[in-house]
Amino acid sequence: MNLSWKRYLLWFAQEHVDFRFAEITSIIQLLNIPIKWVEEPTPEDPYWIVQLPSEEAAHLIASRSVSLRCCLELWGRAKDIPTLHESLKKYPFDEMSKYFQSDISFKIHVETFCKHFTQKEKVQKIETFSYLPLKGTVQLIDPDVCLHYIEYYGLNPNDIPEKPLDVFFGRWICDSARYLISKISLKTRKFIGNTSMDAQLSLIMANQACCKPGDICLDPFVGSGSLLVAAAQFGAYVIGTDIDYMMLHARTRPSRITQKKREINEGILLNMKQYHLEHLYLDVLVADFSLPLWRSEFQIDSIITDPPYGIRESTEKIGIEKDNYELTEEHLQNHVPSKVDYGLSQIYHDLLSFSAEHLKLNGRLVCWFPVYRDDYSPEILPENSCLQLIANSEQILNKYTSRRLLTYEKVKEFDKNHLDVMKEIPDFRQKYFAHGDETRKERKAKRAELREIGRLESLKRSNNQSDNR
Repeated sequence: MNLSWKRYLLWFAQEHVDFRFAEITSIIQLLNIPIKWVEEPTPEDPYWIVQLPSEEAAHLIASRSVSLRCCLELWGRAKDIPTLHESLKKYPFDEMSKYFQSDISFKIHVETFCKHFTQKEKVQKIETFSYLPLKGTVQLIDPDVCLHYIEYYGLNPNDIPEKPLDVFFGRWICDSARYLISKISLKTRKFIGNTSMDAQLSLIMANQACCKPGDICLDPFVGSGSLLVAAAQFGAYVIGTDIDYMMLHARTRPSRITQKKREINEGILLNMKQYHLEHLYLDVLVADFSLPLWRSEFQIDSIITDPPYGIRESTEKIGIEKDNYELTEEHLQNHVPSKVDYGLSQIYHDLLSFSAEHLKLNGRLVCWFPVYRDDYSPEILPENSCLQLIANSEQILNKYTSRRLLTYEKVKEFDKNHLDVMKEIPDFRQKYFAHGDETRKERKAKRAELREIGRLESLKRSNNQSDNR
């Protein structure tokens, strides 16, 4: 091992677990950071042990990630507490001593995973590290050096072992960018809609799209612009389109119960101004994604989007079901185009075809894809010969449905003479409502059955009382 490389502990937040690997590997690729795995990362455990070439590399990863909580320079790791103390006593003193000077304040932070300790128990654990040659003063708030001791008790809160499964000790390097989650939270955002994307998921999407300063990022189903906010947060110029004129102009009914009507200046631009990102806002356009809008030479760095599934937002495109329909000149000026259904198969075929044509080489498309969990298999995912699927993470919505965050990378240039065949995708909307109707009927039948049982029991008790009299 190169002596300049050190071991680091990446400690994660225990939410959106399936998205960790895709986000971190995207950040590593974006920032061109070499990394070595000390252990193969497992999907469930809240930590990874890695080797990095420098402390700066750890800072760079943490500065982008919202799945990560913090990063430690790992001084000791063991499967039991006595072994951890033995390994710490053998850790090179020269590496420790520069942080243990008399003019350097410190504190030791105790953390447990899946088990609660009282403050008294935490202090007792801190005292077991009395052999460390600490010379400075203890400072609980904003010390010069923060040492972390972590005990990991597994993932099952209903079966907590008596002793920890893993113990760690190291020097705190930095916290992650999770502060951005509260900064752009929907709770305090000026303009939101019924389908506004959660702040953390928006930031994860922007990371997986490798958004960076100077990029141009497009959301073709922009809605209330949550994904534009996340992409701009990482420095990208943002632009969006949507067929819903009322949403883009903030004419829809407010989504907040306490809000009776939209403010005069509500809209996506107001959100960008709220976060001081208006200098990265290009524009949003009312447009039908199924119709050509951009010149063929128009190139963008990334596309992040959440296409409509037909559940909370309708899947529509401009069209008419009448044959040989003609619009007269007198009606043209005030004409509002009618709309027809825009099926999921066509939406995703158009989205991948558009990405193949307009993404720069190695540019990324990051989009959500709805699935019925029992029917899911990788074979149903949309495909395009110019795009390679590099990440596929699941967010479970309920017992029956989920949505998958798909990340595609453009691996070859678009050939306008070659058109990919549209792939038929299962009709998520039809099955969603069919199953919903079925379960409602079942629940109604069960309630009726319980009422009938209750009625018969009551009648039986009444008859028994009559017989006793």
